[in-house]
Amino acid sequence: MNDLLQHMWHAWAEGGVVMGAMALVAVITYACAITLLNHLQYRGLTKASDTVLRGWVARPEAAPQRIRELIRYTQDELHSVRDIEGRFREIEATKVTDVDRRLAFLNVLVISAPLFGLLGTVLGMLLTFKAIGVGGSSGSEIIARGISEALVCTQTGMMVAIPGLVMAMIAKRRRHEYVAFLARLEGITLRHFRPEFHGMTRVFRKNSVPGLQAGALVDARPNLS
Repeated sequence: MNDLLQHMWHAWAEGGVVMGAMALVAVITYACAITLLNHLQYRGLTKASDTVLRGWVARPEAAPQRIRELIRYTQDELHSVRDIEGRFREIEATKVTDVDRRLAFLNVLVISAPLFGLLGTVLGMLLTFKAIGVGGSSGSEIIARGISEALVCTQTGMMVAIPGLVMAMIAKRRRHEYVAFLARLEGITLRHFRPEFHGMTRVFRKNSVPGLQAGALVDARPNLS
């Protein structure tokens, strides 16, 4: 452990002034990636079968909490099937757009890491060429330091970017899974409320019950008591 810390400190010292910027980029990149992955943690829910989803749509209280809130939002205080479609469009416009914005920012951070490494490489080579031009007894030491700075910055930039790129790809895959899940949930919800499909338990009726507004939601399930 001590050898690893010493190696990291040696690399930090040899990298020059760019290492501070790359350390800051690394912290922000990994923090954003972990936050985004935690926000998209729907692995066991997005893989649910259509039978399970139909049960959750029919009985939202039986769904997991994260899905329960979503299902209730697409069902409560609505008066037509078109309202349900509008609610799903609102979800896509808010949650999916927010995920896309975070993914774009994460990609910018991942790309910036090797660019900072390239900047350190250029600075190290400039130091090397300056030492070659000046010459003298200390020239070899300055040349070695410049080459070391160039290589360490390149290495560090790649080491920061590769894990960030992997996490960004995982977040992108989870984003696609969430969008596909929303599409499945919307289709099942619409089939649940449309009377022309089998398996429907609640329907929208217009002026069928006194006291209800036109197109109000009516529970059509049989009374088994």
